[in-house]
Amino acid sequence: MSLQEKLSAFKAQFESGQPPFEAVPAAAHQIIKRALDELRASGIEQRFVRSGPAPLFTLDDADGNRVGLGDLLAKGPVVLSFYRGAWCPYCNIELQELERHAARIRAAGATLVTVTPQNGANSRKVIAQHKLSYPMLSDAGNAVAAQYGLRFQMPDYLIALYKQFGVDLPAFNGDQTWSLPMPARFVIDRQGMIRYAKADADYTKRPEPDEVIPVLETLTRTAA
Repeated sequence: MSLQEKLSAFKAQFESGQPPFEAVPAAAHQIIKRALDELRASGIEQRFVRSGPAPLFTLDDADGNRVGLGDLLAKGPVVLSFYRGAWCPYCNIELQELERHAARIRAAGATLVTVTPQNGANSRKVIAQHKLSYPMLSDAGNAVAAQYGLRFQMPDYLIALYKQFGVDLPAFNGDQTWSLPMPARFVIDRQGMIRYAKADADYTKRPEPDEVIPVLETLTRTAA
């Protein structure tokens, strides 16, 4: 089953009110749809950085070690994925699928890394729970996500819904912005140029992890 098939199956279960989601009111689904429609209408999908030089950054990993994109690129291409947080089941399905492809990505000569607004403590829990072999970097306030054109501010009505669901983003992230990154994935070559970029305003839709393999193999052949 592909990543998108898994995400679509989860979405169907959630929207149909199957256990454990039978208590989610129909109005909540309408609020979520409204927010997705408005985000897409904002033009964010057209504005994010999809070519040219990748914005450089240095962030802390889950253990507090400083990790710089430039340092990673000195070793080879980088597969960069933006992740909303541990509270998002769609994101966690994607993390698991990325782990399934992590060895192939490394075999193709690349480093896989995720960027998330959540704090290091929550990232450590996620890494342990899903047995992830790749680092997760904390992007406080989605500053790096903003550099890539992915950050957006949640509308007040969606914040209210998240609070009803018990999702306290300030507690997860350690900042008060109530902002999120649009989920996205990039391949950046050793020269720091973006060679693959995909993002979707609908967080239930994600690119397949194996799409990056041919890109990486092309980069390897070009460098040979």
